[in-house]
Amino acid sequence: MSVHLICGVDEAGRGPLAGSVVAAAVILNPAKPIAGLADSKKLSATARERLAPQIREHALAWAIGEATAAEIDEINILQATFLAMRRAVAGLVIKPTHALIDGNRVPAGLPCSAEAIVKGDAKEPAISAASILAKTHRDAQLLELDRLFPQYGFARHMGYPTAAHLTALQLHGPSPVHRRSFGPVAQSLLPGFD
Repeated sequence: MSVHLICGVDEAGRGPLAGSVVAAAVILNPAKPIAGLADSKKLSATARERLAPQIREHALAWAIGEATAAEIDEINILQATFLAMRRAVAGLVIKPTHALIDGNRVPAGLPCSAEAIVKGDAKEPAISAASILAKTHRDAQLLELDRLFPQYGFARHMGYPTAAHLTALQLHGPSPVHRRSFGPVAQSLLPGFD
């Protein structure tokens, strides 16, 4: 009898001006349900930090995939998101038979059948779990980048284009982890921009 293993896939960090885009893939264990799974954007940071270790402990398999700021600049944010998703699914130690992708498009080149589910992070527990792992992983990365590049305030805005972040870009120019293909960052590279 073949076992049908479904993985949920979601990403975090498409909109920020800096850092990697991060995807997670999760195969939940039906025998170990995790209470409180929801779209990571609807959960508090405390709830996400409480749920993430439970997901890592109780899931049958989970993996993180990333595409760097340089890869985003090279192939664009949509293709980089798909690349991160492929890397996450490929990283699973148990191979899924089907993937549920949050959003309206399925990345090409996945090792299994897949379908896109709009607002899937609110409808499918496996996608909710992936959403939480992707978000907590990316937040931890941005806290590390905040230590490396304190002048940008990454710990406060997680790389999103807030007024404080745009001001820091004007004052300091982009860091090595900024996405140069994104408008506000590209603008800060123009001669005479200050």
